[in-house]
Order: sequence, then structure tokens, then C-alpha cells
Amino acid sequence: MSNTENIKKAYELAKERYAALGVDADAAIEKMKGVNISLHCWQTDDVGGCEVKHGELSGGIQATGNYPGKATTIEEIRADLEKVLALLPGKQRLNLHAIYGDFQGGVVDRDAIEVKHFQSWIDWCKKQGIGMDFNATCFSHERAADGFTLSSKNEENRKFWVEHVKRCRAISAEVGKQLGTPCVHNTWIPDGSKDTPVDRNGYRANLKKSLDEAMAVKYPKEHMKDAVESKLFGIGVESMTVGSHDFYLGYAIANNILICLDNGHFHPTEQVGDKISSVLQFVDEVLLHVTRPIRWDSDHVVTLNEDVQLIASEIMRNNFLNRVNIGLDFFDASINRIGAYVTGTRAAQKAFLIAALEPTNDLVKLEEAGKNFERLAMLEELKTMPFSAVWDYYCLQENVPVGADYIAEIQKYENEVLVNR
Repeated sequence: MSNTENIKKAYELAKERYAALGVDADAAIEKMKGVNISLHCWQTDDVGGCEVKHGELSGGIQATGNYPGKATTIEEIRADLEKVLALLPGKQRLNLHAIYGDFQGGVVDRDAIEVKHFQSWIDWCKKQGIGMDFNATCFSHERAADGFTLSSKNEENRKFWVEHVKRCRAISAEVGKQLGTPCVHNTWIPDGSKDTPVDRNGYRANLKKSLDEAMAVKYPKEHMKDAVESKLFGIGVESMTVGSHDFYLGYAIANNILICLDNGHFHPTEQVGDKISSVLQFVDEVLLHVTRPIRWDSDHVVTLNEDVQLIASEIMRNNFLNRVNIGLDFFDASINRIGAYVTGTRAAQKAFLIAALEPTNDLVKLEEAGKNFERLAMLEELKTMPFSAVWDYYCLQENVPVGADYIAEIQKYENEVLVNR
């Protein structure tokens, strides 16, 4: 019996097991068409970017390790992304930072970027048949050296960053218009204080003023969507982060824009999965940055853990896929970068498929009837259901490597491509 036949046979058996619980495995796989993950381009090159260097990484951003094969040109970044896309089931998106423009070796400061610097990326996405998201890059620049950008009390610097965000939003709108799918533009800044500040209010008032100015022009939502992202703290800003969760949640609600929830940007005992149904009572949509924090926002490769599973389960249980924009945010330079990319993305996808295979309606009925033992028991039994057989069949249908087969594919790419860089 061939491996393909074994996969199909295992799926049929698993399908029967799930059917006994009232779950349609075929329907669960069909739901995965709505799980489009925005792939963060910065995993390919350790957040290096393509511009002439403007400054070192800042705001707690740090890629550790120096594994051979890092992408060093825009062509290498795209080649790596194409390899990643080929190893993932389903249709994904690209998430691009402003520092990854196609600057052709020229010096273009961030307050001067235009659509033309990203047209080749738009064309690349068209060729791949995927959508694209965008991010202002408010770090790694001499005008961010003092730790402040949009909240800066240096008016010249503050206006520089406002202009940068304005241009990024205009680029995002054109991206969405050309690709025919809304481009989510995310604003994250590293602003904060290493030691205890006195005028917290002054910095936050400046940030609100800057955001109001940068977002004054409104674009059609079918072209672009604004998001703002908080952070608990970063290296060098341990005592106060200007853009806290409280600040941005208030701003998002007041302005009807997206709040970005990065599960590495909160206290280690907080769970982003618990926040989703709360914030969606007050905003239309959210943006997710799925990562794996260890101790703090260390942006480790996503694994199939309880935090990621809760995020996926909350989305699938409540039919929130049309209100949640899913992105990743991790960067690991200590291992094969493509391997990290594919392993992390597949882990996130697995969480969503597991969630789609849950008999949610029956569990809710048990809960509402006060049958909490039965609910607990069912949730535990689901953990050992034959999910892997469904996952393998899903990958087979999508014509991508099944199980651990992608490891050999990445090793081959390393031997043929990465080692020659």
C-alpha cells in the first residue's frame, strides 16, 4: 500500500471517530480556507531590511544567532518566501515592513518612501496570488536613537515619524487597491523610558496627537485597514512604554480601527485568547501577531502550545475568522530560518484545524446545563483524538509535504541554496 493510500485510509478512520462526536472532518478542512496567515518577511533576514542602514535595532527587537544562509538581498528574501509558501497548505499573505522597499541601492529616507519603492513587491504578490500587509518601521533609525518617535518631544523628529506613517498608510491603500484585498497597516513604536519618567502624560498626549495627524486621511476599508499595536516593555524601555495596551485599546475604540494583539506583548500570565472576545465587543476587527514568548517578548518560533490553541479556539468557536486578521511575529537566527518559518506557521495552522474539529455546540450545551464534569471530560478526550490523520490528509489535498517530509525539503534547500550565500 502506498503512503498516499495509508494517509487516505487513516483519514477515513479518523473521520469516523470525529463523526461519532458530531464533527464533520471534511467541513473542518473546508473551514481552513478562511485561515490566511500573514507571513512576516523579517524572519528571512533577522529584521535587516533592504534600505541603506539608518541605525541599529532598537526597542527590544533582537534576533539572536548567526545561522548560515541569511537572506541579504531582496531577491533572496523573495526566493525564501516562495520556498516557505510552497511548503504550507492553504493560501497565505505577505507582511512587509517599510524597510524592505525596493530601493535599488539608493538612499531613501523614511519620510520620502513612495508606492514606487514597493511596486515590485505588489507585482510579486500578484504573481503569487496572495494579499499583502504593511508596517511603518519606527525603529533602527538615528531619529529613534533617544527612544522616542511619534511621542517625541523633539518636534522635528516627531513630524518626521508622522510623515513616515502617513506615507506608509498611503502605500498600504495602494497595495490593497492593486491586489484587490484590504492591506492591514500596523503601527508599532518602541517609545518608552528605561528609568522612571515624570511626564508620562506628555509623551502619551504627543502620541495621540501624532496618530491623529498621521491618520487624518481616511482610505476605503476595502483598500486598507489601520491597526495599532501595544507592548508591555522592551529592552531599554523597562519602566514605561508610551503605547501601552490601555492607550491603544482606547484609541482603537475611539477611532474604530484595529487593535493588534501580539501574544508576546503582555504579562506572561495574560492570555491573548482571553482578550479576543472582549475587544471584539467594542471594535470591528483585530489583528493578531502570533508568537511564542519565553519570559518576555522574545519572539520564539510558534509551537502548538496551549496559548496558541486558545487563540485559535476562541476564533473558531465564535466564527470570528472574518473579524480577525492573523499574522505571525517571530524571528530566530539560531536555526535554519526557513525551517523556523515553516515549523512556526504549520504550528499555527494546526491549532486552527484542531479548533475546527471541536464539537463546540455540544460543549456549549453541556456548559449551559451546568454539566461541567462532562465538559471537562470531553475537552480532555479531544486532546487524544486522531487529529494528525486529518492534518496529513489536509496537506495531501493541498499538495504540500505531509508530516515530517518538509524537513528533508528544507534540508535540500539549505544544501542547494542557503550554503552558497
